Amino acid sequence: MTRLTLALSVAATCIVAGLLALAAGCMEGTNTAAEISPGQFAMSVHFSPLGGCTDAVVEQINHATRSVEMQAYSFTSTPIAKALVQAHERGVTVTAILDKSQRTEKYSSSDFLLHANIPTYIDAKHAIAHNKIMLIDGTTIITGSFNFTNSAEKSNAENMLVIKNDASLYAQYEENFHKHLDHSEQYAGRGEQSTEPRTAHPSRKRSKEPSASLSVPIR
Repeated sequence: MTRLTLALSVAATCIVAGLLALAAGCMEGTNTAAEISPGQFAMSVHFSPLGGCTDAVVEQINHATRSVEMQAYSFTSTPIAKALVQAHERGVTVTAILDKSQRTEKYSSSDFLLHANIPTYIDAKHAIAHNKIMLIDGTTIITGSFNFTNSAEKSNAENMLVIKNDASLYAQYEENFHKHLDHSEQYAGRGEQSTEPRTAHPSRKRSKEPSASLSVPIR
């Protein structure tokens, strides 16, 4: 083997080893949540079908300590609905704004939230209230095409971002949420048209009282 061939062989080995080390470092960085310091910007992306979107939403709700604000077009996900109710029961302020179609949607989980005493509203001002957003604890944004539904998880091609610790972006989403909340109507139950005006935003009137017993099943 000539000196040139030997040198090229060593160089190639070093390059391959470096690339493998870099790949391993990237994988570790994206999969290890413990490495994210408090207040550090982080973002992850999820896809469906069966790409972990629902699990990612439930995980973020389960870690909520202060507030969860949700805007949803369609809402039929059993795991997400249960996670919201559990958050409410441990003292987290949960608020939901839904599209007017949820007044008549056969398998909507909106009644489940209503019977858990979670403030639930209908945004009927638009042709479609098509936002799919969750705002959690002033730090976490969940957004994308992913509807909070069983079909979005199991059948549809969707995408979803989880964005953490971008204060400027969070403030814009929060402002937009309140704009829609201000013209939304209190949800009165499936098939019912609310005649009650919307009360003050629940996040300003946080209650520690336990919720009433649940009587509406989730489908």
